[in-house]
Amino acid sequence: MIKAVNPLEFLAPRYWPTWFALGLMRLVIFLPLPGIEFCGMLMGKLLYIVLPARRRIAEINLRIAFPEASDREITRLIKSCFKNMGIGGFEQALNWWQSDRLLKLCEIEGAEHLIPPEGKGIILLSAHFTCLEIPGPTLIQHLPVPFQVMYKHAHNKLFDSFMYYHRARLYEAVVDYHKPIAMIRGLKKGNAAWYAPDQDFRGKDMIFVPFFGVPASTLTAPARLAKMTGVPVVPYYIKRKPKGEGYKLVILPPLKNFPTGNDEEDALRINQTLEELILHNPEQYLWLHKRYKNRPEGEPAIYPPRHK
Repeated sequence: MIKAVNPLEFLAPRYWPTWFALGLMRLVIFLPLPGIEFCGMLMGKLLYIVLPARRRIAEINLRIAFPEASDREITRLIKSCFKNMGIGGFEQALNWWQSDRLLKLCEIEGAEHLIPPEGKGIILLSAHFTCLEIPGPTLIQHLPVPFQVMYKHAHNKLFDSFMYYHRARLYEAVVDYHKPIAMIRGLKKGNAAWYAPDQDFRGKDMIFVPFFGVPASTLTAPARLAKMTGVPVVPYYIKRKPKGEGYKLVILPPLKNFPTGNDEEDALRINQTLEELILHNPEQYLWLHKRYKNRPEGEPAIYPPRHK
């Protein structure tokens, strides 16, 4: 649950840019989808210019994932990533204020894989695509069980309040990222849970296994959740169709022979599955995250220091 805040706090000048951004998002989503995407691409181009450090992170990640790619292709992918990230910002507003509209825009393939064994829940495994918010209403419509999502609080309290409120309105439950016990309880009750473990983690519940061929700090939690609750793990990915024609949500069959009980094998299987999802649509994946920030003992840093 989000911490209680005094609404008057959000009138402070430091929140005025956030209010402006939220107002802009609210207005833009009244446009047809091609218009929304055009505005998003303009925003993405601006972000590409003003976020050189993130450009560098994306370049490093892409060179790891595509070592044979030319400089020209890497640059193209970076620019596509930023454009799609800009679009994703306005799509988030669609999910907040016009979620019914998304049902008409999102085509689904493999919906039969969303039906878990009787009395069981289901773990929906995906990655941080730039159209992350799009599948929610469609998944809710096709899932025969309640749907809960993980939530990581934003640093900006105003934006965090908006995001939490709208997710809580849409989903059965919003589970704190740092309190997975609530997810376990939900899965045991027969709920569906969304999980995207493709980011860098530290702590006792992680191990280093390859992600695109380079050791990455990886959670063991997906396999342990599946083992503790006995639920299937079902991967999916989402992609934008060209020319503002909508979206395609692809649900893949449940992972077979998973988990094995071996943390390293299971974590590697998760990373390989995430790689497969990402390679279906690399232009729309969020490459700006420091996926390799934590390194195995004795290995050099992959990303440059902040001051450089």
